[in-house]
Amino acid sequence: MITRKKHGGGSILFENHRGWQNMLQKDHISFGLTIPIENYEKETPRMDDQVQKAQMAEKLGFHCLWLQDVLLEDPTFEDPATGQIFDSLIYLTYLASQTQSINLGTAALVMPLRHPLRTAKELASIERLFPGRLMAGISSGDRRKDFEGLNIPIMERGEWFREAFDFFTKALYEEYPEAVSSFGKLDKSNLVPKPPNRIPVFMTGYCQQTIDWIAEHGDGWMFYPQRPEQQRETINMYREKVKQIHGDVFRPFFMPLPVVLSEDPEAPIEKIPAGYQTGREGLKNIIEEYRSAGVNHMMFGLSKNKRPTAEVMQEIGEDILPYFK
Repeated sequence: MITRKKHGGGSILFENHRGWQNMLQKDHISFGLTIPIENYEKETPRMDDQVQKAQMAEKLGFHCLWLQDVLLEDPTFEDPATGQIFDSLIYLTYLASQTQSINLGTAALVMPLRHPLRTAKELASIERLFPGRLMAGISSGDRRKDFEGLNIPIMERGEWFREAFDFFTKALYEEYPEAVSSFGKLDKSNLVPKPPNRIPVFMTGYCQQTIDWIAEHGDGWMFYPQRPEQQRETINMYREKVKQIHGDVFRPFFMPLPVVLSEDPEAPIEKIPAGYQTGREGLKNIIEEYRSAGVNHMMFGLSKNKRPTAEVMQEIGEDILPYFK
């Protein structure tokens, strides 16, 4: 069984985990990109040139590529496109095989819609095949059509999430565990392979749980975009809960951010839904505000750009990322 090492008043998470150490450090900020990397806004993504863009992101120094977990197109949802198109874990594995070192993350796997034993098997296999590159965001989900399609009651997703998480964790890390749940039973049986490293698991939003539960069980927290001063309050609340439960330890905070990058480096900062439109100098100022508020990893969404996404990626990679190293 893989355990967390204790030191001082709390646990040191992933001190030998390459992906974690390269990406997540206290008081620092790192950067990822959401897949697909293309100009699709609310249209169905074409998924063209994604491997080339993933390889480009790696060369430019982005730290992680993030994939959604959506089953069905829903024209009534605010984002009618499924966003990811391909199954997130299948496509994550494909992109991992076409790159060398960039981390691959889920933002986020919807635990009530996936059998936890299957999820444990899949994540353990990915960690075996690509050690130290998997970043697992998990959530309770919010797309009603996906719940309807799988005949799972969306209003009970909080309970389903908790039960799936417990079953998943037991199967993944314990040897011959005893577990009984509505998902099934483990009795004199064992999941193989076990992952060679503990897999970082990050809660997304509240997962229909309390902040105390999130602080206790997550290796970090993904939360939705808010203005810097609001995000600072949210982060401080979370970190105070972590300190109460685990002691003085570091738990990273993640935030997605839609960005429209203007060609003019000095273009003023304008608010767009959940994000910003600005030039690279304005983007530096925005990022620094969030970094000082406590954000440790920012996931750029580039789908609303009118400029080619490769051009935007290159500008961010060459002019923004080095600034925050």
